[in-house]
Amino acid sequence: MPIPKKLGPSFFDRSVHEVAPDLVGATLMVDGTGGVIVEVEAYHHTDPAAHSYGGMTDRNAVMFGPPGRVYVYRSYGIHWCVNFVCEAAGSASAVLVRALMPTAGIATMRRRRELDDIRALCSGPGKLCEALGITGEDNGLRIDRPPFALWQRAGTVDIAAGKRIGITKAVNHPWRYGLKGSPFLSKPFEMTRLRRLRGV
Repeated sequence: MPIPKKLGPSFFDRSVHEVAPDLVGATLMVDGTGGVIVEVEAYHHTDPAAHSYGGMTDRNAVMFGPPGRVYVYRSYGIHWCVNFVCEAAGSASAVLVRALMPTAGIATMRRRRELDDIRALCSGPGKLCEALGITGEDNGLRIDRPPFALWQRAGTVDIAAGKRIGITKAVNHPWRYGLKGSPFLSKPFEMTRLRRLRGV
């Protein structure tokens, strides 16, 4: 079986709508903790729900590139959320990582999250960051350099698509993608479409 390829900036230097579904099934590691990405959301710079929609600020500057950077922000002043910057520098588009299936460093994740249920460790963007130890200190780092590492998915996956969660603008865009039937999703899909994708 081929060894999975590590993903870097070139993987992200294309449309956010191509990158987002291609991340489902990829393996994300952060300093020894991580697992398989099972849910993401795409945010395009023309999208009113994107942080970059109103232009560059100190908070969202990393979104403007270059691609392959980690954009970390605080949601409601409480939870950290991690995104991967996509498209050419200046585009300001990114993919939010919403959930993953833990496969490595599970004891550490349980300690950080103070719970045992493996399905609940990373079943949401804030939970995921807490479990993996991602904070604002990681904002702007490269995805292909420590403490981060990302590997392409292997094999074929069935990907569900549907409306994004927890936003009030552009709510009907079907830009949330997830691994069909995964028990590690943040929320089940009300599916709008289903795609079968091979390894990238």
